[in-house]
Amino acid sequence: MAAKPQQDRHEREEVKLSQAATYLIEECRMVLPGVQAIFGFQLIAVFNQRFPEDLPEPMQWLHFGSLSLVALAVAFLMTPAALHRITGVNHVSRVWLKHSSRLLLTSMWILAVGLALDYFVVGWLIFQSPWIALPAAIMLAVLTVLWYFYPRAQNRRGM
Repeated sequence: MAAKPQQDRHEREEVKLSQAATYLIEECRMVLPGVQAIFGFQLIAVFNQRFPEDLPEPMQWLHFGSLSLVALAVAFLMTPAALHRITGVNHVSRVWLKHSSRLLLTSMWILAVGLALDYFVVGWLIFQSPWIALPAAIMLAVLTVLWYFYPRAQNRRGM
């Protein structure tokens, strides 16, 4: 048996602009249903009997803020498709790709803050303690590391 040639683990392949655009739109499509599901569950919570009874007004405002952030994340996720439709469906530019990538990354940051806020609200409902802010801050830190710092570190290493 002949030995297989060992592949360079840092091997990279350039993709065409049109393929990069397809990848970006597919990434938006992958993230969007999850964000929409989170948004739906946040909306349903308001109609639960416990919401106005057990959640003080400041926590209700925090939930509304979180709901607003998740809705904003949906808007940022859907903007690349609208931008592509309006600026020209017959071509793709590097500028469009750059702006759309920023919109996707911005939506992830907005989503992370919204999730951490709602995590705090739910934690407060369960424990009724301001100490729940610590796990909520840890949640935000974990999401920030996984969605921003880890990918950037891997990019620097040539992944």
